[in-house]
Amino acid sequence: MPVTEQNVTKLRVLLVEDEPLDAELIIDELHNDGLTIDTRLVDDEAGFRDALDTFDADAIISDLSMPGFGGYRALEILRERDRLMPFIFVSGTIGEEAAVKALKSGATDYLLKGKLARLASAVRRSVQQARESKARERTEVELLRAQRFESLAMLAGGLSHDLRNILQPLLLTASTLNESNDQELRKHGALVGDCAQRGLQMVASMLSFARGAKVEVERVQLGVLFDALAMLLRGSVPGNIEVEFRKPQEDVAIEGNQTELQQCLLNLCLNALQAMPKGGRLVMSAEASEIDGQFFDDDELQSPGAYVKLLVTDTGIGMDDEVRSSLFRPFFTTKESGTGLGLISCKRIVTNHRGYLRVLSEQGKGTTFEIYLPLEAADAGDVESAPVPGGNGERVLVVVERLGKQTMLTDTLELNGYEVTTAGSGSHALQKIAALGAPDIVVMDADLNLMSGVETISALLDRDYSGPLVLLVNPSHPIDREGLPPLEHMRFVQKPVSVQLLLRSVREELDACASGKKR
Repeated sequence: MPVTEQNVTKLRVLLVEDEPLDAELIIDELHNDGLTIDTRLVDDEAGFRDALDTFDADAIISDLSMPGFGGYRALEILRERDRLMPFIFVSGTIGEEAAVKALKSGATDYLLKGKLARLASAVRRSVQQARESKARERTEVELLRAQRFESLAMLAGGLSHDLRNILQPLLLTASTLNESNDQELRKHGALVGDCAQRGLQMVASMLSFARGAKVEVERVQLGVLFDALAMLLRGSVPGNIEVEFRKPQEDVAIEGNQTELQQCLLNLCLNALQAMPKGGRLVMSAEASEIDGQFFDDDELQSPGAYVKLLVTDTGIGMDDEVRSSLFRPFFTTKESGTGLGLISCKRIVTNHRGYLRVLSEQGKGTTFEIYLPLEAADAGDVESAPVPGGNGERVLVVVERLGKQTMLTDTLELNGYEVTTAGSGSHALQKIAALGAPDIVVMDADLNLMSGVETISALLDRDYSGPLVLLVNPSHPIDREGLPPLEHMRFVQKPVSVQLLLRSVREELDACASGKKR
């Protein structure tokens, strides 16, 4: 429940007062306004310090001056421990100069003992603000912790891919040395091979960490998601910014993980608030969107269809082309205390939800982040939209020259349960097979330059590869299928490739090969 003055009704109040009658007047004033309070009365420094340790107060009400112990000293002691706890001065004589000094020293408010009519309201308001500030700080700490974990995961993922590329040539070298007639060289070959294999096992562990544990997939109602975000943002919004949540209909839902989506959207909303230092407007909305093949970038796996588009729009400072082009670069930030990892985390979450992220921004006019998430399939009998069974650790060799496309295919297959090895050319693929053994299936781009797709398939057959092959073909560069080498289990998939079609093709070819059926 959001904290408001109306639901601040039960409080623990620490009174710093040496006059019992004045303390009773304060307690009566709070009771008369409907507050249920538990109080502790102290009048010296030792008692005050003990109460801070043992009483767990929600607010402190203090006299300004007492024999041997004053309100300013109590305030100083409190602020050394707690920046946010409300501290209200109630004094019989407090002039304007003393009041200004009290507020500058960290007091929340001040009142005269003879004018306590607004005491209860001041206590309610200060407790409400303190609770909202603490909630905001907890949210920001959790977000920062999540971003730091993302940074470790990204570093682990990046290092693992680099190390794998370094270690695999060592396996090739070890294989060559093992064929030597020199016994000493064979011993060195065995040592190199053993070290490389152990290194690859460590790489596999790093990749497992980078991917993280599988998150629970659930039915996420967008209306509920919007309500949760509104509550988390409460207290984080400056007074000069207007916030509007345009909730979708109650029955709009997606398959995903609410915690991750909440983290992503909260990150975007906090960024938007920080982009409006002079005030402005933040709008969060959702709308249906149908996307086709023209929507996708070259390095994206295509999955046209029905999506829900979530929009986070601000009227802030906006971004120029240089900043916008660097948004998803690790550790890039325009904020003094930023980590440069928040947006990368958002993009990972969106990608893991089979979605797409777009940024529209104009300097001086504001920014809109668009998140496209697939809607639940309306027709469960639709073959193209029906869920595709994932892998069971089958080894896939991906042979693609373009690094961006190679990474995209690898991430898609690994996220769906396959173990992936990559090669940037036909000859590189043959080296991988010689070092690691034949994969369970090969996914290969037909448009290879150094060694053509046809030549690579012929070389695979020469090396007794008999497993399935998924060949990615460009419709504008047709190949002579009749002239292809006679590989029994071969499927042609037209580029650009959709996620569903890729996964379905790999799964069906593996199953067909295992059952001995020719497709």
